[in-house]
Parts: sequence; structure tokens; C-alpha cells
Amino acid sequence: MKRIAVLTSGGDAPGMNAAIRAVVRTGIYRGWEVYGVQLGYQGLIDGKIIPLSARDVGGIIQRGGTILGSARSLEFKTKAGQLKAIRTLNQHGIEALVVIGGNGSQTGSYALHNLGFPVVGVASTIDNDLYGSDITIGVDTALNIALEAIDRLKTTASSHQRAFLVEVMGRDCGYLALMSAIAGGAEAVVIPEVEVDPEEIAQRLIRAYERGKAHALVVVAEGARYNAEGLAEYFKQHHERLGFDLRVTILGHVQRGGNPSAYDRILASRLGAGATEAIERGETGVLVGFIRGEVTTTPLEQVVNTKKPLDLRLFELAKVLD
Repeated sequence: MKRIAVLTSGGDAPGMNAAIRAVVRTGIYRGWEVYGVQLGYQGLIDGKIIPLSARDVGGIIQRGGTILGSARSLEFKTKAGQLKAIRTLNQHGIEALVVIGGNGSQTGSYALHNLGFPVVGVASTIDNDLYGSDITIGVDTALNIALEAIDRLKTTASSHQRAFLVEVMGRDCGYLALMSAIAGGAEAVVIPEVEVDPEEIAQRLIRAYERGKAHALVVVAEGARYNAEGLAEYFKQHHERLGFDLRVTILGHVQRGGNPSAYDRILASRLGAGATEAIERGETGVLVGFIRGEVTTTPLEQVVNTKKPLDLRLFELAKVLD
């Protein structure tokens, strides 16, 4: 009987539990024993490995976060730590490992793969910056949380005739900011992929006011050169010339919380099942993702060495629709 293990690593994403559930139940369906690694790669080093039954993952599909937990591990970044992790897996008779996570997590997967251990990654990050998947687990939920906040802020902005800056997560990727700006009807969006002059943002807001808008809203990606606080400071310094300042709302980790959307639950279930399918056919050292509507696999070497591009045609669309 084959033994596999599953771990979650890096930032939590809504839908991770659904992916864990899918790995466990499809693994058991194939007649395998399935184990869970608690606290990510550090738990792997420390031997925090527990058996998981179909009932152990019951009632978790609707829960955000991850029942296995996640933790940073400086030790795992060293070759000695990686070898220790493999020894732990071998001691427990684990024959393959499923890693649910984003860029950093899959870099760890690739390291284990290079040391000869069978690993399959599952694309999960709210940032949607992972090469090998058009959309990753958690993105849809995070985007809808950001959109709800934007809709609420537009209501109060209109009531008080104010301008707001909303900063969303995404690390160095502007996907969440760009999509929530388009869906939320923002007057401007600031992303890391496009250099933006604060004066350009100011002029866009002034033009919106001149067109008769009672409010204005700018969505800013946290990884942009001028984040929300930086832009607000610029407007404060030039208040006398520009005639207005900006209120700042930073969504932060609120975007990671909450129950996963129906889309994320289904995506996570499909990708988790895809991971055990890959293991069954002997395909390891790959990331299971979702490309052009299909569950696919991409070599981890390509995943960790390729930057996922953002479709900048959507940035131009956002400018036209402001």
C-alpha cells in the first residue's frame, strides 16, 4: 500500500482545506494511506506527521485557513534541513509528498525533488503570481473580499465627497489590485508592473471631480513603488495645490480570512485530486495547476525559474473605464 503525505506552506489561502480534503479522500479512494504534515516544512523537519482518515477531513471544505497550519522555516532553506526532512519522510514510510502553496512553497518542493524525493505541488496563493496556473487557490475569495470593501468604501466616499486609497495584498504582483479596480469601478489603479507618477494619479482624480463625480477611489497594490501610505503623504504635502487629501484603507490579512468561495472550493478539489492522479501515474517534480480551463502539470523547474506575467492589456482597460 502506497503512503503519501500532504502539507501546506507559506501564506494561508481560502481553499487550502478543500485541497487537503481532496488529496486525502482521493488518496484513500486509491487504497493509499494518507498523512498530514503539521506546520509546513518546519513540521516536516520536526516529525509532526499524523495519519489522516476521510473523517478527519470532514467538515473542512467550507473553512478558511489550513487545518495543518503553516510556519516559516529558516532551517529548511539549508541543504542540511532539506535532508533532515527527507529522513523524516523515509522514517515514516512516506513515498510521495503533496505541497499546497505558492512560490516559496514550490521552491521548497523543487529542492526536495532535486534531492530525489517524489513531490507534487498544488498551486495555492492569493497573489496569483505562480507560474503554471492561470488562477490559483484563494484568488477568487480574496478578490471578492477586496471588492466588497471597495463597494462599501465607495458608498461612504460618495456620501462625504471624499477620495479613498485602498491597498490590497499581492506581494510584487498587481493582479488583485488590477482586477478589483476594474470590478470595483476605481478611478485609478497602482501596480508594481507599471511605473506610476503620483502627480498622474492626482490629475486623474481631479479630472474625475471635474466630470462631476462625487467621490474618487484608487486601488493600490502593496508591492507598488508608491504604496497607499506613500501616495497619501504626497497628497498631504501638496494639499494646498491639489485642494484635497486622501483617506487610506489597508485591507491587509483580512483578504486571507473568511470562507472560500464556491469557485475556490471547486478549484481546490480539482487540483487536490489532480495531485494524487499525478502520483498514481508516476509524474512527480511537477506543479498541478489550472490552465485554459483544464487541470494541468508543469515541471517545478520551470515554475520556480519563470516569472508569471500580468496581462497589461487589462491595465489599459482599467484606464479607459475609469
